Amino acid sequence: MKIRTADDVAISHAATILRAGALVVMPTETVYGLAGDATNPTAVARIYAAKGRPSFNPLISHILGVEDAARHAVLHPVARSLAERFWPGALTLVAPRRSDSAICELACAGLASVALRAPAHPVARSLIAAAGTPLAAPSANRSGRLSPTRAAHAAEDLGDAVELVLDAGACGLGLESTVVAVSEAGQVTLLRPGAIAREEIEKHVGLLAAPDARSAPSSPGMLESHYAPRARLVLDASTPVADGVHLGFGPGAASAALNLSPQGDLLEAAANLFAYLRKLDATGAPVISVSPIPQHGLGEAINDRLARAAVGR
Repeated sequence: MKIRTADDVAISHAATILRAGALVVMPTETVYGLAGDATNPTAVARIYAAKGRPSFNPLISHILGVEDAARHAVLHPVARSLAERFWPGALTLVAPRRSDSAICELACAGLASVALRAPAHPVARSLIAAAGTPLAAPSANRSGRLSPTRAAHAAEDLGDAVELVLDAGACGLGLESTVVAVSEAGQVTLLRPGAIAREEIEKHVGLLAAPDARSAPSSPGMLESHYAPRARLVLDASTPVADGVHLGFGPGAASAALNLSPQGDLLEAAANLFAYLRKLDATGAPVISVSPIPQHGLGEAINDRLARAAVGR
C-alpha cells in the first residue's frame, strides 16, 4: 500500500487499479472513501472484507451527476429535484434500483434500492471519470471504527487491503453525507443525518419522514453501534470524568483535552469530530467524556455519531 499525493498521474494510476478490481482510498469532501468498482462483485466483496463490514449494510455508489443516477435508479421528480439542488455535494439519495443498473447486487446488499452520491471533491470526481464506472466507496476504515478525515487515518486502518491511498489533505466537511430515501411515490425519509443539515433539505421538500426502525438497514450508518473508538464514551458531560479525557465544545470547555470548536461552531465541530476522537482514543484513556452538543443543524448528525459510538461501551 502506498500513499501518494493526488495529482493527475496518481489519479490515472488509481483508475487503472480500480478497473483491475482492486481497491483505492480516495478523498471526498466528507471523509476518505474505500473505493472499488461498484459494477464488479469481486471488488465489492473486497471492500466488505477490508472493512469487516456486515454484508447486509449497503454501500454508497459514487457517480458524477443526475444523468448518471438515472442510469441506475428510478428517479421520482422529487429525487431529481434534490439531486439538482444538492449535487455535487454531501447528499446521498436512496431510490428504487433500475433492473438494468450495472451496479452489482452485492453493493446494494440485495435490496431493491440503490444509494447514490455525486461528490464535490475534485479528486473524487476526476477518479470517477478516469475509472469510467460508479465507485462503491464507504468510509475508508474498519467497520464500526472512526471514519477517516485524513489519508494517514485510512492507511492506519486498512493497511495492505488497499493498493493505493490518494492524499489530498484533510477533508473539508469531516462528516459523512446525509442520506435520504425517495420512494416511488415521492416520500422523502431521512435515513442518516450528515453534513447537510435536515433543515436545509426540509426547506426544499418539506418535513422529512423517519425510517422504520423494524426494517433492515437501507443505508450506511444505520447500525445501532457504529463509528466507535476503543474507549468508553460518556456523553453530555460538562466536566471530565475520573481517569478519562474530555472532548469539549464551546467556550465553556477550557479544561478539555481537545475542543471541537472553542467558538461553538457546529461546522467546525463536525469537521473535527472523528480526528479528535482518534487523538483522544490514542492516549489509551479508558474513558472519553464529551461536552453536550446542541441538537440543531449539524448538531443532529454529530449527536447521532456520538450516540452510535457510545452503544455498548
